[in-house]
Amino acid sequence: MAQYSTTMKRSDHFQPESSEDPAAQRRMRGQLEKIDYTAYACNREVIGQLVGPVDAQAFQRLAVACAQARANWVAEALAVTSGGLTVPPERTARLAELRRSFEELSEAYEGMRRMVERGYLSFRS
Repeated sequence: MAQYSTTMKRSDHFQPESSEDPAAQRRMRGQLEKIDYTAYACNREVIGQLVGPVDAQAFQRLAVACAQARANWVAEALAVTSGGLTVPPERTARLAELRRSFEELSEAYEGMRRMVERGYLSFRS
């Protein structure tokens, strides 16, 4: 069964040891900030060029597609189980396909939201 989470994932970024020399810690944090900024700048440039600015309509289109995919998945599940307890394998495969569609669209929506939140995409209001 799929699991959904709206919480942020724990960071796996390196944290300097507290026993290190304070100057070494500052130097390491400075280096890590440069690395993080490089990743940020690359994401902003590449994603911005490929996706371009987004607006509320883009989010709405994706949200409607997610809602439709979810509805199709649940409607198929209800239809599959309406005929009794035995579900033909081809119907189960179709149900799995619909679930994957919903999950992919949901992940794309969340991904686009994170891109705006992190500043990789500009949002036009």
